[in-house]
This record gives sequence, structure tokens and C-alpha cells, in this order.
Amino acid sequence: MGTFSIWHWLIVLLIVVMVFGTKKLKNLGSDLGGAVKGFKDGMKDGSASEDKAAAPQQVANAAAAPAADKNTIDVEAKSKS
Repeated sequence: MGTFSIWHWLIVLLIVVMVFGTKKLKNLGSDLGGAVKGFKDGMKDGSASEDKAAAPQQVANAAAAPAADKNTIDVEAKSKS
């Protein structure tokens, strides 16, 4: 009773197609596919831009540290206990 056979899934699929129609389901599928593709592209672009942005910042921080000693106040934050 806990498992569904292929016939159960076919009946559910038939009911869904009858309720929503094939055109609406096709549009839903293409919208979902476009969203997944956009998400993957965004993840690729995000990791690539992070790598590119991290390298110049590290070089700039290393070069600016000795020159900023006159105007920098070093403060250590302590957590409350």
C-alpha cells in the first residue's frame, strides 16, 4: 500500500494533463529549464568574478599596509562573556 506502481503515476500524469493542459505544462517546463540554466550561469560568473576580484585586492592590501601605518588605528574587538 505504501508504494506506487507505474499505473498510479500514469493516472496522476493523465489527471495533471487534463487539468492544466499540454500548452501550459510545456511553458512551465521551459520556464523552469530557463531558470535553472540562468542559475548555473550566474554561479559560474559569480565564482569567476570572485577569483578575479580577490587577486587585485590581495595585492592592493599588501602594498597599502606599510603606507597606512600613520593614519590607521588598530583596534581589537572582544566578545562579551
